[in-house]
Amino acid sequence: MVNLRRLTDQAKKIVNQRGGTGALKEDADELKDIAKGQGSLKDKAKAAGEAIKDPGKSEGAPRR
Repeated sequence: MVNLRRLTDQAKKIVNQRGGTGALKEDADELKDIAKGQGSLKDKAKAAGEAIKDPGKSEGAPRR
C-alpha cells in the first residue's frame, strides 16, 4: 500500500533541496526552452541532463 503522506513529504524535501518552488519553475522553463530549441534529440537530451544538474535557471546564454 502506498503511503501518500510519506510520498508527499519526500517530494517536499527534494523540492526544498533544489531551491524551492521558484527554482523548480526555473528548471521547467529551462527544459521547455531546450525542448523547443534547435538540434537533434540527442543534443537536447544532453543539454537537459546538464541543465538538471544545477537547480534554477542558468545565467548567461541559453543552451542549445
